[in-house]
Amino acid sequence: MAQVHEFKMEMTCEGCAGAAQRVLGKLEGVEKVETSVEKQQVLVTSALPKDTLLETLQKTGKTCSYVGTQ
Repeated sequence: MAQVHEFKMEMTCEGCAGAAQRVLGKLEGVEKVETSVEKQQVLVTSALPKDTLLETLQKTGKTCSYVGTQ
């Protein structure tokens, strides 16, 4: 069952947010990605494990961490 996972990610612009959306969008099993540069937040709706999502987000080269599920 899909859950909404919240991550904190260092983002300075919409380009950073776009990078997060691109890498997560390539993953099979990701239903929705919402980003907020202002809140430094990435919300991912997915049934995938949080570790898989975090590893994928880290491919952007930005500092990110797992916050929890909403």
